[in-house]
Amino acid sequence: MRKLVLAGLILAVTVIVLGAYTRLTDAGLGCPDWPGCYGHYKVPAAQEQINAAELAFPERPLEPQKAWNEMIHRYFASALGLLIVVIFIISIAKRAYHRPIKLPLFLLCLVIFQGMLGMWTVTLNLLPIVVLGHLLGGFAVLSSLFLLYLRLVPYRIPGGDHQTRKLAKYALLGIGILLGQIALGGWTSANYAALACTELPICESNWYERLDFIGAFSLPEAVNYEYGVHNYAQRMTMHIVHRAGALLTFIYLCWLATRIYAVASSSFLKKIAAALVVVLGIQVILGVSNVVFSLPVAVAVLHNAVAAALLQVLVLLSYTLYRKT
Repeated sequence: MRKLVLAGLILAVTVIVLGAYTRLTDAGLGCPDWPGCYGHYKVPAAQEQINAAELAFPERPLEPQKAWNEMIHRYFASALGLLIVVIFIISIAKRAYHRPIKLPLFLLCLVIFQGMLGMWTVTLNLLPIVVLGHLLGGFAVLSSLFLLYLRLVPYRIPGGDHQTRKLAKYALLGIGILLGQIALGGWTSANYAALACTELPICESNWYERLDFIGAFSLPEAVNYEYGVHNYAQRMTMHIVHRAGALLTFIYLCWLATRIYAVASSSFLKKIAAALVVVLGIQVILGVSNVVFSLPVAVAVLHNAVAAALLQVLVLLSYTLYRKT
């Protein structure tokens, strides 16, 4: 069971990375239908298949590279879904051995809904709220798998650490703040606003005169949301709010890590606090690099992956404080 969950964790990370790569290479509609690709379960290669595909979807000619980006992401996501089904079945079969049941059931429901969001991402032409939901769903699947893995690992803090446990509620708050920041980043990305500000620390001159919060966080009606439908002032506002959220998240998580490190008597908790600072620092560097180097795909994908890692550090910290101290 533990090995299956670990395999699921590796697959979930892979799916998140592939999803970010698909989005950042503008391949979200590389296959305009779902679950196949131009009516096939692999990218059409024969000339007659390509002709039929372009006849069926004249508004979206086949781009093989983008189509493969999308289909590879779907293959891995499908494999993850099947693995979660297997985990759920085993958890039911082994319930007499006190295996967790509620969490695998939640995971099963979550991955089914995540599959629906993947379908709507395509059928609704990259509707930003659906794209954001799909991103958050991926992070939720990863976090739930990691939580399940932790429940299957028999570790405890020797002697307890009751003084540090008082900070458990602040670790949960940290998860909430980080999820809010991830959502802001997802909204910025889903609306193609990552390059709306090209200067640091905030934006180009007179940025404050063009702020449009209502427009930035509303959704104009459109047939297709690929490449975004908001104007520059609205995208700039999204980007600035994301940067402000990053500053708030950085300050809070630094405070949390220093408090945990100062109060904890357990070396394990001190290591988690140190890991939190290290991963947070890497994430900040990647965020700044996205602006300085004009959103290189590799850096932007890593920015997503490290956000996922940062969330898992906080999940580990919260679970340890509540269940293992």
